[in-house]
Amino acid sequence: MAETQQIYVALLDEAVPVWRPVDAECLPGGKYRLTGPIPESEIWGFQPGDVVRCRPRTFSDGVTALVAVERARPDA
Repeated sequence: MAETQQIYVALLDEAVPVWRPVDAECLPGGKYRLTGPIPESEIWGFQPGDVVRCRPRTFSDGVTALVAVERARPDA
């Protein structure tokens, strides 16, 4: 079974920045494949199945976590 990690994905169409914790499959090269499903009332910046690169982000509560910042090729 593949290792998973929780990362954060931006929600679109929100009045303020909102981040959704999402389980993601860890891939080689520091990439992650998002798993779903997306709740019906949300629009994510990336879709389940997307492979993404992440960066650390410190949130307003002082917690630092990985956030998805761009799509990546699974084999690159």
